[in-house]
Amino acid sequence: MDLELVGKRAIVTGGSRGIGLAVAKALAAEGAHVALVARDAEALAAAKAAVQEAGGLNAGQVITVSCDTGDDHAVRHMAADVAAAFGGVDILVNAAARANTGAVVGIEQFDEDEFTEQVNVKVLGYLRCARAVAPSMKAGGWGRIINVSGLAARSSGAITGTVRNVAVAAATKNLADELGHHGVNVTVVHPGVTVTEKTPEILALRAERAGTSVAEVEKQLGASVSIGRLVTAAEVADVVAFLASPRSVAINGDAITVGGGARGPVYY
Repeated sequence: MDLELVGKRAIVTGGSRGIGLAVAKALAAEGAHVALVARDAEALAAAKAAVQEAGGLNAGQVITVSCDTGDDHAVRHMAADVAAAFGGVDILVNAAARANTGAVVGIEQFDEDEFTEQVNVKVLGYLRCARAVAPSMKAGGWGRIINVSGLAARSSGAITGTVRNVAVAAATKNLADELGHHGVNVTVVHPGVTVTEKTPEILALRAERAGTSVAEVEKQLGASVSIGRLVTAAEVADVVAFLASPRSVAINGDAITVGGGARGPVYY
């Protein structure tokens, strides 16, 4: 299937690593122009080389912009810089957020500063970026905004993780209803525990907390997924690339889970 992404202009926040980097590679491989956005300029340079390599001869232009999405002034400048470089923005993939380590914290250990930081980057940051690109998408009569959230939205046990992800889903639906009639579709994807370059560190931390081995933690996580293993960042990116394409027009405001199938609950 041709995703019709050749020449489309995309911003990917959190684009220097993890799911964001995987999404950027997938979009570049489909011929899109990609702006990688993250805070670390050195990491962005390495990511740019990886995206260009993944895109091969079909890759569009790849640029990098250092930006802290927790700062509105920085976001506005980032969006303007990308629009100037590409002549506009068609796609926004919001993936800039701190990784969820799976820590279970009760109310007595609730860290207000951490909560505020998480919400500022993952919820307000996503909204800042959407606000910065929405006018040009509306003017062009077409756009796609994909918000990377997480399956913590559907489970308790980590207040900050649950609240920030539910908030992203709620923001997504509001944006979809507002922008849909302008040709701009907005969706949210909920990854579960996803295999990225950070996975060994996260698994080790979980094993330490549980007093068990990394192999046992990995086995338990795989058993909780109906496909029997953890999904990779590249597999999440395949879904995001489709949602970023004109082919996804029938999906707007909805949450798409990309965790390999959580066992048990029925969502409808």
